[in-house]
Amino acid sequence: MLLSMGASPQVMTSNQTSELWTPAKLLEQAQHLRQLAAKGDGSASEKLEDYPHHYTMLAFRSRSGGAELHENFTDLFYILEGHGTLVTGGAVADAKTTAPGEIRGSSVKGGASREFKTGDVVHIPAGVPHQMLLGDGETVTYFVVKIG
Repeated sequence: MLLSMGASPQVMTSNQTSELWTPAKLLEQAQHLRQLAAKGDGSASEKLEDYPHHYTMLAFRSRSGGAELHENFTDLFYILEGHGTLVTGGAVADAKTTAPGEIRGSSVKGGASREFKTGDVVHIPAGVPHQMLLGDGETVTYFVVKIG
């Protein structure tokens, strides 16, 4: 809110619009990601919206992923459907820079493993190695907020 001496308060408004995504709508929207993953490497995602300091994504995975480390982005996942194990911390094995601030590798070594399931929210701070592991036949669909 901006105030000047002797003037009434002015409220600043944003040109941004708000979004409401229900789990059912996101799962419906993710059906095509399931098809893309089946035709590709078992993983597919799409960006939903861009905002000034973050963006949102929808992701589907039917296989374990490699290790990741985002130097400039915090990941916030909402697990819409599925089950798996998240490994965080430790170090990225066979680390390679794939883009500015983005490191990928074969696995996370020395990290802590925790199970996740439908309804869980996962917070991974920038700079923390992480890897999503799925057992045979497991899949996961999740909503992602990339905060930078």
